[in-house]
Amino acid sequence: MTYSVKIKLKSKYRFYPVTKENWKDFESLFGEKGACAGCWCMYWRMRRKDYDNLRGIGTKKKMKGLINKGIVPGILAYDDKQPIGWCSVAPREDFPVLENSRVLKRIDDKPVWSVVCFYINKNYRKKGLSVELLNAAKNFAKLNKGNIIEGYPVEPKSGKTADAFAWTGLSSTFKKAGFKEITRRSETRPIMRFVL
Repeated sequence: MTYSVKIKLKSKYRFYPVTKENWKDFESLFGEKGACAGCWCMYWRMRRKDYDNLRGIGTKKKMKGLINKGIVPGILAYDDKQPIGWCSVAPREDFPVLENSRVLKRIDDKPVWSVVCFYINKNYRKKGLSVELLNAAKNFAKLNKGNIIEGYPVEPKSGKTADAFAWTGLSSTFKKAGFKEITRRSETRPIMRFVL
């Protein structure tokens, strides 16, 4: 399957998987600091000790290495030619840290695709782009024979949270995209699913 194909979605934005061809767009969106403190969206993909030791240039190299091997780590949203948003979506097995989480461990043995991260250009935040990215992620998972897509959003106690702490998404966003809560092992972290 060609991953450079546009992900179909009725939207004023366009959505494409991240591949070698659009690495520069991914790099441009994440900026010099690598999105959130040099994460380069490797937080869920690496053992915590390795992640902490490599964060920054090291995690950027790790992400680029995955993409160069043909692994698609997620999708980009574009406004015309400008990359404006990111959603990390892949089979759950690609995120070993999830397996070690007491709160986010598997709920059953069904194969699922996981949405673990969002990063949106500050000029496009609070405009519904996260919902559109989730819908594009659902389409992407379905294109790749996924049957269930799962997310691990936050549900702030006060009803609001700083953007820096909403990188896994908000439960209200997942609800708007049709996801249903399946279980909750923490007051603020539901596990939500959408059956494709």
